[in-house]
Amino acid sequence: MSSENLSDFTTLKVGGPAKNLVHARSEDELISAIKEADSTKSPLLILGGGSNILVGDQGFAGTVIKIETSGNSFEIDACSGGTLTVSAGEDWDKFVAFTIEKGLANLESLSGIPGTVGGAPIQNIGAYGHEVAEVIARVRTFDRQLSEIKTFAASECEFGYRTSKFKKEPGRYVILDVTFQLRRGEESLPVQYSELAKELGVEIGARVPIATLREVVLKLRGAKGMLLGTGIDSAGSFFTNPILSADDAAKLPAEAPRWPQADGRVKTSAAWLMEHSGMEKGFKLAGAQISPKHVLALSNAGDATAADLVALAKEARAKVLDKFGINLEPEVQFVGVTI
Repeated sequence: MSSENLSDFTTLKVGGPAKNLVHARSEDELISAIKEADSTKSPLLILGGGSNILVGDQGFAGTVIKIETSGNSFEIDACSGGTLTVSAGEDWDKFVAFTIEKGLANLESLSGIPGTVGGAPIQNIGAYGHEVAEVIARVRTFDRQLSEIKTFAASECEFGYRTSKFKKEPGRYVILDVTFQLRRGEESLPVQYSELAKELGVEIGARVPIATLREVVLKLRGAKGMLLGTGIDSAGSFFTNPILSADDAAKLPAEAPRWPQADGRVKTSAAWLMEHSGMEKGFKLAGAQISPKHVLALSNAGDATAADLVALAKEARAKVLDKFGINLEPEVQFVGVTI
């Protein structure tokens, strides 16, 4: 255990010191650290890739467990596809690349998303019309309330748009590993987004080689500054796309993006709302900045504090609320801060 600044472990590169920080490199180490923290009633923060979190400048006055577990097991059948069980600490995008190398499809649209495998089900990560819930078979967790291992079938995970049972009951379940069921094949799922279809030079609904789709998704994410290592320190999309009632969606300007949902509601674009409420790419507030590449990426311009990022998020939220009457919901997890 040691006292380390959490800014070293988050993609926003902000966050004060952790009272205690444990690097859990095995499942036994992870469970042992959880039990120790819980037995002493120490506040506990579980940290994966640090890519979807904003930690306050005061840090965390408790135990932070950095999940660094690794390893996977897999069975690939020529007919039925592949079943892969992957440790929570594995890097998400490296796992996606591994599946494509093995000729397994259905994760190609989720290429380039930062974070760990264990973080993926919590947020039900998604991109370009697909979500990780589509390919999860089960999630194995440590239930802190009962102090025992509990496994959830996909149907028990309560997956929804950027949410899950694990997000709805924060802190209770620590994900140990995730089992995926993937399709064997060289062709992608049907392309659903016009931006992606245009870049690929195909019609909506077309299928392309999975390696090609991954390559283009990485290119598009890189152009938006949404890849790690592109020189922009952000947490990816700071806000989720609002899902509105049909009546509320009808009040939006005609040119606003609309994606009808199965339940009759309509999803619109948080980025479009921000841009059309006056939040411009590159806008700076103290050390925080709207990314020059994508308006949804609130970023650290080099010397931002958590307070700077909170102030920028509040301004973006207020402008959208004032202009459109829509309250943007953060996608990022807050620790020691609120907006």
